[in-house]
Amino acid sequence: MSARPFIVAIDGPAGAGKSTVSKVLARRLGFALVDTGAIYRSVALKARREGLAFDDDEKLGELLSRVRISFQVVGEDNHVFLDGEDVSGEIRTPENSMAASQVSSRPVVRAGLLSLQRRLALGAPKGAILEGRDIGTVVFPDADAKFFLEADPDTRARRRFEELFQKGVERSLEEVLADQIKRDQDDASRAVAPLKPAEDAMRLDSTSMPLSEVVRILEQTILERMSKR
Repeated sequence: MSARPFIVAIDGPAGAGKSTVSKVLARRLGFALVDTGAIYRSVALKARREGLAFDDDEKLGELLSRVRISFQVVGEDNHVFLDGEDVSGEIRTPENSMAASQVSSRPVVRAGLLSLQRRLALGAPKGAILEGRDIGTVVFPDADAKFFLEADPDTRARRRFEELFQKGVERSLEEVLADQIKRDQDDASRAVAPLKPAEDAMRLDSTSMPLSEVVRILEQTILERMSKR
């Protein structure tokens, strides 16, 4: 029986640096990158397009039975495809981000996407990096390496504001911070798979730490774990 791919779980709130760090690590290590947040965002986008209520479990469950989500690395970016359409930009608008937070709180959605997340990771030839909010606690509690990235709210909001600005999305820093505070509260207080670090996760605060240093620390830890496995 072949060994399971090496699984890396990177959790944390929005703006903590998960996406940037995960992308760099996946490229350096030759691992698959599974952006679980993008999966929930894609479901939220499909629900919005079809005019579904975010608490309509029956219709959300039916939607999950026919949604197709995949990833493809194009250049240095990890693109997200929903039913064959590249929705990498559309899923990250502020409106869709808030919708994703609501959709992801539904047990039917989390249960329905759990197998997809695991399948994408376990199908990786060498290893996989999964970024999200409940990877180390729910999706892969037996991950080979677990990390929880943090940063203070103002720093995270400023990073998100700059990201949206570069994409041409007009949003004030105050609006971004307000959205972030609400999403943090929703993610941390939901009954199913709330945002919290796994007990055995390495926690890093990137508030005053360059993301390149975060990458260095995580990569060193992963390589050490790989050599021991």
